[in-house]
Amino acid sequence: MLHGRQAEIAAIDELIARAHGGEGGALVLRGEAGAGKTALLDRAASGAGAMRVLEAVGVEAESDLAFAALHQLLRPVTGLLDALPGPQRAAVRGALGLAASGDRFLLGAGVLSLLAEAAAPDGLVCVVDDFQWVDRASADALLFAARRLGTERVALLLTVRGDAPVKGVPSLDVGGLPEEAAAGLLDALAGGTIAAGVRQRLVTLTAGNPLALRETVRRLSPDQLGGREPLPDPLPGGSRLFGERVAALPAPVRRLALLAALEGDLGTVLRASGSAGRPALDELEAAGLAHVTGTSVRFHHPLVRSAVHESATPAARRTAHAELAAATEPQAHDTGAADTAATDREAPDTGAFADRRAWHLAGAALGPDEFVAAELARAAARARDRGGYGAAAVGLARAADLTPAPLTRAGRLKDAAVSAWLGGLPGRAQSLLAEARRHAGGDAALESQIAQLRGRFELNSGDASEAVRILSAGSGAAARSADGLALLADASEAAAYVGDTAALIEIGRRAEAYPEGFLRDAVAGVGAVPAGREDGPGLLRRALARTGELRDAAEFLWASAAASQLGEADLSAELIGRAGRVARVSGMTGQLPVVLEYVATAERIAGRLAESQAVSEEGLELAREAGYVNTVAAHQANLAAVAALRGQEEICRRHAHEALAIALPHRVGLRAGTAAYALGMLDLGLGRFDAAHDRFCALVNAGPGAGHPSVVWRSTPDRIEAAVGAGDLNGARTALEAYERWSAHAATAESRALLARCRALVAPPDGEEAIEGFAEALRSHTNPYEAARTALLLGERLRRAHRPGEARARLRTALETFRQAGAEPWARRAHAELRAAGESAEAPAGSVLDLLTPQELRIAGLVADGLSSKEIAARLFLSPRTVEYHLYKIYPKLGIGTRTELARLVVLRKAP
Repeated sequence: MLHGRQAEIAAIDELIARAHGGEGGALVLRGEAGAGKTALLDRAASGAGAMRVLEAVGVEAESDLAFAALHQLLRPVTGLLDALPGPQRAAVRGALGLAASGDRFLLGAGVLSLLAEAAAPDGLVCVVDDFQWVDRASADALLFAARRLGTERVALLLTVRGDAPVKGVPSLDVGGLPEEAAAGLLDALAGGTIAAGVRQRLVTLTAGNPLALRETVRRLSPDQLGGREPLPDPLPGGSRLFGERVAALPAPVRRLALLAALEGDLGTVLRASGSAGRPALDELEAAGLAHVTGTSVRFHHPLVRSAVHESATPAARRTAHAELAAATEPQAHDTGAADTAATDREAPDTGAFADRRAWHLAGAALGPDEFVAAELARAAARARDRGGYGAAAVGLARAADLTPAPLTRAGRLKDAAVSAWLGGLPGRAQSLLAEARRHAGGDAALESQIAQLRGRFELNSGDASEAVRILSAGSGAAARSADGLALLADASEAAAYVGDTAALIEIGRRAEAYPEGFLRDAVAGVGAVPAGREDGPGLLRRALARTGELRDAAEFLWASAAASQLGEADLSAELIGRAGRVARVSGMTGQLPVVLEYVATAERIAGRLAESQAVSEEGLELAREAGYVNTVAAHQANLAAVAALRGQEEICRRHAHEALAIALPHRVGLRAGTAAYALGMLDLGLGRFDAAHDRFCALVNAGPGAGHPSVVWRSTPDRIEAAVGAGDLNGARTALEAYERWSAHAATAESRALLARCRALVAPPDGEEAIEGFAEALRSHTNPYEAARTALLLGERLRRAHRPGEARARLRTALETFRQAGAEPWARRAHAELRAAGESAEAPAGSVLDLLTPQELRIAGLVADGLSSKEIAARLFLSPRTVEYHLYKIYPKLGIGTRTELARLVVLRKAP
């Protein structure tokens, strides 16, 4: 019976009931040791009814073993892995030691999908006790899933001691029992023999902690409980709670308890303890301090383990680790434990045993030891290869501590920093890298690698201009090597983020010293074009000719940069789309949040505002999880631009200001410029031409770190429109001259269309030149959204030229496109012009697809592309069941019943 926990029980029951009904969620139970968190989990598991239950316990001895907790939790449902999308299945199998591949984001999505499969048909309750000791790799995957359970029939309950952070999951404090409940518990424990004054004193001194109450009553005599003898002062508690009981154990039992405190596997503990092991284990269980669960020894309470550990001398702990290392052999697992404990392992995971052995060797080490360090480094590499970057970072850092040779130590610290960065620990990565620099000893190759990492870390989370400096200097030290070109490429990317044209030009010049190739030509060309060099476009064209050879997402982003520098925004967007598809389904190693910056921008430029919003919302969440601060600013800036096009003033300003609060101090001019552009587009869409004109002009004058040439170039058609609306024709013509220079080497139809529209805008308003220019642009447009912008301008000119019939046709087309895109200010403007041209009908209701949320619209678009639910789940980091859930919501909204009908609606919406 649980005393005084009605509120906690109600919250847990509500979570489980919602999950059973299809609205999953997670809850953290937070409290001090002994507060009763485990009892609440036990009650949740036993009361789950027909729902399946999965359980795991965080064990401090296993907190450095990658995926130990995940293996424990998911082992009963590994038979469901075949139902997962291929990339997710491979990632989960890798994490569980069943395959050799793994990726952080794919793994989280795979865990989500596997939990969703396990929830069929009646729901699933997952309980994870002592989450503060769950290994980092398992914790990351579980929290990724926990934050995305909204449409799954899954309830996830975690317990945490103290203030251990659990990002993104609501928590419920489990404190001491209320006075009345604590008194009731004492009466039950003492059999009604406790005196009132003693009861009150015990409740006060233990603060109502249930475990403290139980252990205190156990230790007090009947006379003390009855008030006939004084209570001891102080009461036994805190670290002394189990200390006396541990100290009272016979030496062989204390030795076995120490082995169990350092190792979770029962077979290994028994092999290390020798012939005395089984009798000692029986005594430990009889003392009520531990019990056997499956193939593990579990202490009655984590404080028992703490008491065992604290009571042992450092020498005894080192000896125990050495004995466990000797006993940790996979081939001995079944033979050594066959007569002592049942096992449900189909085959030993040799990697897991090697990892355990490495950590025990490290625990036994007295000082630097290369053999032990190498074993630990190999264990860390196995964790990294399975996607356990956090565990890899810990293992490599410990290996570095044990490494005698300074240069080898620096290399391991550098590798630890990489793993920490990929594991979403940017602060830890920075400190590890700083330590690696101190031990690098002038080794040129290692120092160039460290410089590249320092620059990448700075670019993702710090000052982008500092990243340019670090990477440029590092590339000079590694001149003419492969590392040198990679550093130059990263320096060029950083300079592009800042908007530092001078740096781009200099970096491009230095890249020319390297042999011809895709990356060399792209970096050199990106610098040569703004320098006005005649060979710049040729370099970029030569790089783009190699696009068919590209495989990596980063390479496709470089190709998109080449197309963008040529003024071909449509080709750039296409290449960005390819980068996004590659990044989602292959070894992303942390690239995805950054790639999604560009994918979201490309969707917005194409007028697919709902899709752009959904991508940025996903990217924003992933960037926050990964600790990529500057990528957070990028997605905030894009969300501001989407809101601007929709006329959502408050949302636009909020996202823009949040983006600027990061981008300006971090000198990320590309994202600061996008946020400022969003505010200008908000004014332009709402007809505030003077304000829009001022904002666009400010963009032109913003220096590196506050603005960006690419944003200026892309926004010039908007600046020209704002200038014309504000009556500044000279300003519009000046902007056109600059735009003609930027577009001089563009060869795509869309680039020609935009240039024709800009020329038409500055043509005399009362002649045919403007009308013919807009018509020419319309014939060339490949982007439906930009075509609608041109159609609106053409319709306005035709109406003012007293040709209302021709105007109405153009305005109708523009109105429909704007409504489909959700660009409400532009739709209102088109509708007003349509009415002024004699159209009496009300504005059309827009596309039926407007009823869908951004996520639903993305799923609908992928259905139209012919993807299955599994394939869509793999693309969007969802479970297949979540995709089906969304489809079942989509169908009634649209009044359809099949994928074919849905695809037809999407295709019609996309048609120009």
